[in-house]
Amino acid sequence: MATDFVEKFKRYLKEDGKSPKTIESYVGDIAGFVSYIQNMGVKFQGELKRFYVTSFRNYLIESQYETATINKKINSIQSFNSFLMKNKYTNEIVVDLRKDRMKIAFGSEKQVEVFSEKQVEKMLFYMHNEDKVGKRDRMILFLLLYTGVRVSELCDIRVRNIDFLTSHLKVYGKGGKIREVPLKPEVVESIKEYLAERVGSQFSDTEHLILGQRGALKRDAINTLLEKYTKELELGIKMKPHTFRHYVESNIMGST
Repeated sequence: MATDFVEKFKRYLKEDGKSPKTIESYVGDIAGFVSYIQNMGVKFQGELKRFYVTSFRNYLIESQYETATINKKINSIQSFNSFLMKNKYTNEIVVDLRKDRMKIAFGSEKQVEVFSEKQVEKMLFYMHNEDKVGKRDRMILFLLLYTGVRVSELCDIRVRNIDFLTSHLKVYGKGGKIREVPLKPEVVESIKEYLAERVGSQFSDTEHLILGQRGALKRDAINTLLEKYTKELELGIKMKPHTFRHYVESNIMGST
């Protein structure tokens, strides 16, 4: 029975467009987690309890797993929790990444995967400074911060994919899967401001939303842009597309 949930979770990840490597990692983590709680005498039938997570976390700490490995497994369980919620196997989110992830000693890991609220607050203040951040870059940062789109999906956004009446963005993900993402008012406003500004561009008739000096912006340009703001903001964390995506997952996906 428990293995059935692991298989269903695997199918859920595939349908969500996760890469084979990510699926293998998540499924392996959940198989280990389910095996642990079964060995503790639990007959797992889809209901996730808070103490299962804390007990497993303590077991990993006592077994001297690396901090990064523990945090990766907690991320996987959070995703599993969301899967169980969406399919009505369990009725609450019991994983809290801010509480359950272990703090990483400075310099012990190259990349911290989730922004703290203080880091996001500093980022937002900086983004609203028009002397430092242009309309296009502000829109890009808003899209990353509030939608969780992958960098490839970000670059592929067409103007026609945006429904300004309903404040939704149609995203074309991996495997051709289409999903609709709600847009916060500030994101919609930033898009409108950028579209008004880019009217005079030689590529203004291009169907892609985000433009550079040579037309539609590519993922390398997005990464370069994020490297620039990483240096300017000095958040103590690299601003990468995956960092934004994990932040969104920890704040939005768990509440849907």
